[in-house]
Amino acid sequence: MTANTHHSTGPAGGGVRIVTVDAERAGQRLDNFLLAQFRGAPRSLVYRLLRTGQVRVNGRRAKPDSRLEPGDAVRLPPVRLDPGPDPGTPHPELLRRMEASIVFEDRALLVLDKPSGIASHGGSGIGFGAIELMRALRPRDTLELAHRLDRDTSGLLVLTRKRSALTELQALIRAGRLEKRYLALLVGILPQPTMTVNAPLEKFVLQGGERMVRVSDAGKPSRSHFRVLERAGAHSFAEIRIDTGRTHQIRVHSAHIGHPVAGDEKYGERAANAGLKQAGLSRLFLHAAALSFALKDGDQPYELSAPLPDELRGVLDRLHGPPRRSA
Repeated sequence: MTANTHHSTGPAGGGVRIVTVDAERAGQRLDNFLLAQFRGAPRSLVYRLLRTGQVRVNGRRAKPDSRLEPGDAVRLPPVRLDPGPDPGTPHPELLRRMEASIVFEDRALLVLDKPSGIASHGGSGIGFGAIELMRALRPRDTLELAHRLDRDTSGLLVLTRKRSALTELQALIRAGRLEKRYLALLVGILPQPTMTVNAPLEKFVLQGGERMVRVSDAGKPSRSHFRVLERAGAHSFAEIRIDTGRTHQIRVHSAHIGHPVAGDEKYGERAANAGLKQAGLSRLFLHAAALSFALKDGDQPYELSAPLPDELRGVLDRLHGPPRRSA
């Protein structure tokens, strides 16, 4: 089911459109709604339209994170999009990797064990992300991202096949009823076997344009729970459960307590990363290992898992060193 439109001109046409939000879009963020309406538009354009008041909800200005309600009237200005260069066709080997990464699927969901190095979606110089690749593999499906993973983070990524599943999953995420567990190697030895970091996170942009996240009282509430699973040489192999899903949350919280994620070139320790390369670490040691939630008002539970990739398991083995010989 799609949003009802009251004018024939499309978003890239020459006139204003008024779009009435239907029940399936209830609760969706305004910026995500606009990205779906302006297919191919960069986020910067969407935010500029909102900032300048060209997009209005029920005749009023609205913020990007505003949640839409059924019956809301959204004013869409005429926008002409530059299609840009054709990214071409995904390489067959990349498509084979993505096909092999599918760990679960049913009528509502398609779940990937996303490899490190593949973004969740294209943009900013990335021609194909996981969602574009899966749409190429499954052209008859209506696939949408339920959430995102950093490009360098591996592990479970949920795509939806039905709008109703996407809406329900997004509602579970907002309510904190989707449990996410990650595995990470943290630099150094944590002072306690379990720790909770409750520190608000704020996005900002460096002078050169690089987007970053920092702990700040002006940020959004963010909470992460750390549990050490084992000591790996001079470092800590830990499970991390997050109550909120902020951008770079685990990476920033880990760095905030003085134990950044191994291999993190943005928030990590250069000297520690250089030493860990000797153990074969050539990527961010962060893996989305488990997800649990229930759809259909709790009647359809999901328990999903993805094992630690072999290259990360090999790093742990090398950090432990050769097995001791018995006397």
